[in-house]
Amino acid sequence: MSSIIILQSTKELAPEADTLFHVFGKDRTIVCDTDRRGYEYPGSASPLDLAVEASEGFIPLWAKGTILRWRVQKRGLSDFVDPAGVVQAIRTLFGEAIVAWGDAVPIKFTENDDLWDFEIVVRNSDNCHINGCVLASAFFPDGGRHEFVVYPKMFAQSRKEQVDTFIHETGHIFGLRHFFANISEKKWPSEIFGTCSPFSIMNYGDDSTLTETDKNDLRQLYESAWSGRLTDINGTPIRLVQPYHVSGLML
Repeated sequence: MSSIIILQSTKELAPEADTLFHVFGKDRTIVCDTDRRGYEYPGSASPLDLAVEASEGFIPLWAKGTILRWRVQKRGLSDFVDPAGVVQAIRTLFGEAIVAWGDAVPIKFTENDDLWDFEIVVRNSDNCHINGCVLASAFFPDGGRHEFVVYPKMFAQSRKEQVDTFIHETGHIFGLRHFFANISEKKWPSEIFGTCSPFSIMNYGDDSTLTETDKNDLRQLYESAWSGRLTDINGTPIRLVQPYHVSGLML
């Protein structure tokens, strides 16, 4: 583990059972907390499609030209040996994730300490329970203020897993859910869009990898929605949303 994220003091965490978490990773101990409903391989449902968020009765996607303003939350970083090193590590990982999505990225990001849409927060203790440990959690598109949370355990993973974690979580920020989300509890529905592929960064385990199909589907989803050619997916309407620094000022 890099010295920049070593805590000054360690804390014991009591395991908490929660069977609604998604467990993945080669050692079966890594959990995604952003999208908590569903099952890894649910019945005979296909694990091959791209799922988009629709839990509010519509599919939220960012409006064309959206720029998300973000900052690293400095509060609490004094618990780490090298706070400045933590901030730089987060900036680097986030930048690498955006670059990995390439020209499929539907929005832009800019660091802004004053009027921000989301904060990247580094917790000073891990979030572990009986099923495993959460590495990070993000959010889906909407006009509120949000947190992109990172836990110390993420920095104990291989460099590739760290970058993949950020790629996966930025996928949620773009509006993507886990590949199996369409068979989740009906209270949190999703819709399917895109080309079938057995590998996806929104999948888990050995099948969790960013592919050209992921990028092509994301690019096509947003281009079709922005042009007006795609107004709904399977009858669920698409709604283009503005970030907090725009919608909040309009209230």
